[in-house]
Amino acid sequence: MTGTSALVRHARDTRLYLFLGLANWFIFLDHIPNNMVSWITLRNFGFSGSADVFVFISGYAAALAFAPIMLQRGTIVGATRVLRRTWQLYAAFIVLFAIYAVSIGDVATRYAAPDIIYEFNIAGLLEEPVRTVANGLLLQSRALNLDLLQLCVALTACFPVVLWLMLRAPDFTLAASLALYVAARQFEWTLSTFPDGNWFFNPFCWQLIFVLGAWCALGGARRLGNRLRAPAWAYLGIAYLIFAFGITMAGRFPMFGDMLPTWLHDAFIPNDRVNLGFSRLLHFLVLALFATRMIAKNWRGLNWPILRPLIVCGEQSLSVFCVGVFLSLAGHFILVTGSGSLAAQILVSVSGIAIMTLAASYVSWSKRQDRKLTSPIGQTPSFRAG
Repeated sequence: MTGTSALVRHARDTRLYLFLGLANWFIFLDHIPNNMVSWITLRNFGFSGSADVFVFISGYAAALAFAPIMLQRGTIVGATRVLRRTWQLYAAFIVLFAIYAVSIGDVATRYAAPDIIYEFNIAGLLEEPVRTVANGLLLQSRALNLDLLQLCVALTACFPVVLWLMLRAPDFTLAASLALYVAARQFEWTLSTFPDGNWFFNPFCWQLIFVLGAWCALGGARRLGNRLRAPAWAYLGIAYLIFAFGITMAGRFPMFGDMLPTWLHDAFIPNDRVNLGFSRLLHFLVLALFATRMIAKNWRGLNWPILRPLIVCGEQSLSVFCVGVFLSLAGHFILVTGSGSLAAQILVSVSGIAIMTLAASYVSWSKRQDRKLTSPIGQTPSFRAG
């Protein structure tokens, strides 16, 4: 298969963990409303955001983890390993949904704050608890801050078919993904949630960035990079990043937005996050190309102790994401019931990141202890998707 050499080349790319860890930190900060610290996150500097990074690397990591299994042990074995990973993500979503709903309900009752139930989209538990829970099990919940994990469950569940096609016809598979993306935007295909509304991240559109990640892992990144090495592409990319930053600032500050022509304002504001607007997708691709060129795979800085917290959070991304969901809820509650000052926002943000890092470090340490008991001495662990 043409992707085999690419899998070997990218199997231990520490940059993936670095960017995924950073995405997890940014997602935690973005999940805390009215948090000034969240102004440092990616979404404030252009059209794309941390969710794009998370989904792209999830697809990239899934290809690295499961393509060798499918190549060496066959399609059925590879598919079952992907479905096992899907079950892990689904179980995490269900546990999060249950504890999340109970925690918010308890906070609302204990502190007489019923509005928080509606803010976090779990009011259905009061009106129709059985149907709400049943639809939550079917991934039809729209509980706030769980939508990204919900999306990853759906995308990973479909990945066996995607990977089988990708290993045989990668360009055709990517083209089919692009066609589905265009059709979903044109005909407004999406999935509904209970009791009303649609998925916050439309899976028919967001599947493109997931598939694109897998395509890049199987050799697409090298081919794409070779075609875009001319200096003109770099200048165009920089111009687009500056343009995206300007439009984003105009969206954040209405006084700047009013200065734009109506046609330009309406074309980019608001940012189409639900259906992965093309401008958002393009912005992410430009950022990814610049990031991988500026930070080489063998960059010595990847071994710096100061970056170790980010890398370990990327290595244990699922655990860190789950912990971050609860910490963002706790942080929001602390800020609402407390002073909500800038100092409090900084303290909550830094404390949350520190707890996420400690949790990731513990999970990493625990896995190493298990590996010592089950793996032959000297065996190198493979890349795990999440």
